[in-house]
Amino acid sequence: MKKIMFLGVLVALLSCKAEPEVAENKIKEDVAYLADDKLEGRQTGTDGEKKASEYLVKRFQEIGLEPKGTEGYLQPFSFKPKTDPHKEVEFTTNADSTITGNNVIAFIDNNAKTTVVIGAHYDHLGFGGEGSLYREKEKAVHNGADDNASGVAVMLNLASRLKTKAINADIKDKNNYLFMAFSGEEMGLLGSNYFSKNPTIDAKSINYMINMDMVGRMKADSTLAVYGIGTSPMFKQTLKSNNDKFKLVENESGVGPSDHTSFYLIDVPVLHFFTGQHEDYHKPGDDSEKLNYDGMNLISDYIYNIISDLDDNGELAFRKTKNESEETPRFKVGLGVVPDYLYDGKGMRIDGTREETPAFNAGLLKGDIVVKLGDSTITDMMSYMRALSVFDNGDEAAITVQRGDKIIETKVVF
Repeated sequence: MKKIMFLGVLVALLSCKAEPEVAENKIKEDVAYLADDKLEGRQTGTDGEKKASEYLVKRFQEIGLEPKGTEGYLQPFSFKPKTDPHKEVEFTTNADSTITGNNVIAFIDNNAKTTVVIGAHYDHLGFGGEGSLYREKEKAVHNGADDNASGVAVMLNLASRLKTKAINADIKDKNNYLFMAFSGEEMGLLGSNYFSKNPTIDAKSINYMINMDMVGRMKADSTLAVYGIGTSPMFKQTLKSNNDKFKLVENESGVGPSDHTSFYLIDVPVLHFFTGQHEDYHKPGDDSEKLNYDGMNLISDYIYNIISDLDDNGELAFRKTKNESEETPRFKVGLGVVPDYLYDGKGMRIDGTREETPAFNAGLLKGDIVVKLGDSTITDMMSYMRALSVFDNGDEAAITVQRGDKIIETKVVF
């Protein structure tokens, strides 16, 4: 009888052990918290940013990740606000006239030689300020649901999935994983810049870096922009072979206006994922109920599959890319439009216009495709910026746009 009871207990224990853990999906819940009015826009150095960082620490603990900051999960950094926009920010330990932000960093240790960094910035614009496109007089919270609670929520989802995989798998992945929620991005990539100069792991062990910034507004055509595909020879084919859901818009450059740039500049291959700008960009209307959560889940699946596919490829080769930002022409005027950065046809498609701007006054509309400005034919964003660079305030220029099947010629006054 005792033998039978012992065998029964043993079978029960073995069956319990065989039951795999399942990763919990809290993408919607994470966005709802981070983009709540109570956090007052999560501006670096504010109480709202502190509340957000405390929430991220709690989430990393729930997932079961190790702390990898300098103070537990946190990596504080202090800096003096820039007075000259052309100078680099000065990181300092002097408490006078400084702002302190916190990167939040966690780790999965697979006892591997190399580490994959998966990151997203969690700070935003607070009540607006310099980066805001909001033109009303009343103060308003900029919740930044897409920018960038969306990227942080997908990062946390990937952390949960990769931790669950590490628990369930008989064989560990050949990479460790470092998860980073950056602060100071809106002030000039400050958190990622600080980490690149003061890494909490051996920087030479970083295999590649994945960045997610504004991945919450996927459009109906399932367009997904991926930057940095030229920074390693492995990326292009890996992205293609794992894609059966998205219309990919690919960009080779490792330099761009988000945190992946800080890693590219220390010779780390990078991939940056982005679903495009919209009318609520850097405005109070960027709220959680407007996000495409099904699209975010698809992006999480895609990145997870890319990471899994790359796991057998050892340390990825790094490749320098053409720095497109250095070639960007300087210009004194603008049309006052939000370009559609996901458009890959001929011309520059307008994703939104602002009132009392040259474009608005000329009658240009969302969806119009600028094909000629002055004497210049517009084929892409770069040619559009080159065309703008020849004009000064007060100049008048002919402009041609395609609106549906119609070609419309008008004039714009800068």
